[in-house]
Amino acid sequence: MDNLLYFKPNRLISIDDLDAEDIKTLYGATLEFKKVLERPVKKVPALKDLTIANLFFEDSTRTRLSFELAEKRLGADVVNFSAASSSLKKGESLNDTVQNILKMKIDLIVVRHKVSGTAHFVYEKTKIPVINAGDGTNEHPTQALLDLFTLWQKGLKSEDLVIALKGDVIHSRVAGSSIKLWDKLGIQYKILGPPTVMRTHMKYESSNLSDQPFNVIYNLRIQKERQEKELIPSLEEYNQFYGTKVPNIDRVYYMHPGPINRGVELDSELADSAQSLILDQVEMGVALRMAVIYLLGQKKEA
Repeated sequence: MDNLLYFKPNRLISIDDLDAEDIKTLYGATLEFKKVLERPVKKVPALKDLTIANLFFEDSTRTRLSFELAEKRLGADVVNFSAASSSLKKGESLNDTVQNILKMKIDLIVVRHKVSGTAHFVYEKTKIPVINAGDGTNEHPTQALLDLFTLWQKGLKSEDLVIALKGDVIHSRVAGSSIKLWDKLGIQYKILGPPTVMRTHMKYESSNLSDQPFNVIYNLRIQKERQEKELIPSLEEYNQFYGTKVPNIDRVYYMHPGPINRGVELDSELADSAQSLILDQVEMGVALRMAVIYLLGQKKEA
């Protein structure tokens, strides 16, 4: 880890916090931690003196478990916060909750919240390293970073990628971070899907897959729970007109941030095929998050 000096941020709230050199440093550290996870003993005492709080204000399975496992693999002490059993239920404000946690001598915070901007709010109130594990419909930077790392591990360089981003873009924080990352690195992509679930400032194609030479199809989940009004007629009709049903499954890789609505965003045959990278994304997520936590943990100790 001799290149730590090149990692400048003391937070990861947005892809905007990183430049190309930071991403290179992060992926170099991810490769090292991927090797650690392939050993019989999958732990390193790199952060044994740090205490990390996971503040999850909305339900999560993959992301929460991935962060918690990454923290424990690094030897950190971990405190898990659940909004369902917290004083928030009794009327305590988010600021009071954060200040109380800070007084417990927490060194780094991972936060997930249904309201956009919450991760930035927590950082401004604490000034300690904060990682955004998803805020509203805004961003989810570690997901975007692990997705690209997964593709690089398959031998696809940035200049070779042509990505089709499909689905509920307007509600997707993964899309918010991924598009920023792809733009930053000059990666080719197109956005596909019905106009009703697109962001107004983005160029998109109101169609399904065409004959364009995509080598990655990134399927976004239809987030019915975030829709204040119905934006698609039904999940069945979305699948009929926009679901991924490519006959030739050998020419592309399939990705999805999870959880998958099988038979909606893509068919089970494709999700379970040899070209699916969905489980690879889960696997790479632990190593990538170990790298982020480790690099930010060094900032705290500096």
